[in-house]
Amino acid sequence: MRIAMIPLLLVLAACASPSPEFLAAPRQDLQIDGIDFAVFQKANRAEVIRLGYLSRRDRERVPGLMMQAAEQASGCRAIPFSLKTRVPGDTAEARINLKC
Repeated sequence: MRIAMIPLLLVLAACASPSPEFLAAPRQDLQIDGIDFAVFQKANRAEVIRLGYLSRRDRERVPGLMMQAAEQASGCRAIPFSLKTRVPGDTAEARINLKC
């Protein structure tokens, strides 16, 4: 039974779910510079989730790409320096303020 659970856990770990604030927001998937993102937008805010694994070295460029993903998915302008993560330095999830 435990062995059968491993594939299920791997599938669930690959899912990108929004935070409670963005649960009703539509999801847009896009790829920028070879990195996949899921973007959820509600009004003038976006939550961007990076999908997949990246090495520590490859993560340096992610915050800028998250800003681009928010702009492309929403059609709005990302407000400079508005990117916030729940864990400082985290490149897996960010919230960005938008000017629409």
